[in-house]
Amino acid sequence: MAAKVFESIGKFGLALAVAGGMVNSALYNVDAGHRAVIFDRFRGVQDIVGGEGTHFLIPWVQKPIIFDCRSRPRNVPVITGSQDLQNVNITLRILFRPVASQLPRIYTSICDDCDERVLLSITTEILKSVVARFDAGELITQRELVSSQVSDDLTERAATFWLILYDVSLTHLTFWKEFPEAVEAKQVAQQEAERARFVVEKAEQQKKAAIISAEGDSKAAELITNSLATARDSLIELRKLEAA
Repeated sequence: MAAKVFESIGKFGLALAVAGGMVNSALYNVDAGHRAVIFDRFRGVQDIVGGEGTHFLIPWVQKPIIFDCRSRPRNVPVITGSQDLQNVNITLRILFRPVASQLPRIYTSICDDCDERVLLSITTEILKSVVARFDAGELITQRELVSSQVSDDLTERAATFWLILYDVSLTHLTFWKEFPEAVEAKQVAQQEAERARFVVEKAEQQKKAAIISAEGDSKAAELITNSLATARDSLIELRKLEAA
């Protein structure tokens, strides 16, 4: 009798374990800040996005794909060239997240690692495009304008891939060693140009002074000649009067 009781208990426990396993395999959890997309073996990716909590699925037939929809930072380093052909090391910090309602399309088109497949590519593209509009000096003096243009262009570009950007900022901007040498050479050239301009202006002033001096001498000679002519006529008249 006892053996039958234990056998019944064993069968019940086995059935309960099997039932528990089946129920457990039919449940999945979505943590806070995450969303789930269901892949069905027969119907493909479903359009329904599962929110936080516990959900049911059909074991073996359906599989959940979990997405992290929290805002995440990403640093993207890029080496590019300025308008005056200076090499620039620039790092962009991006705070982003995917559009939750578009997760089925993101998984179908991009897969679940959109920051690796898309964000790096479009960030490099936009940075090179914007930096090429400025020369090296403007990248330093107009850094806010550069950052604003990068943010606007990148936000618009990312929206086509269902990504939302909350913050885009330039965190690192340096030039290769050739840049200080180019700046020094430019300063030397400017000083030489200033010196040459000073020499030219000095020669012009000396030329003007010589012309003025010559004009003065000519005027003085003319006045002396006129005076002598007048004095000669008067002297002749005086001599005539004396002779008379």
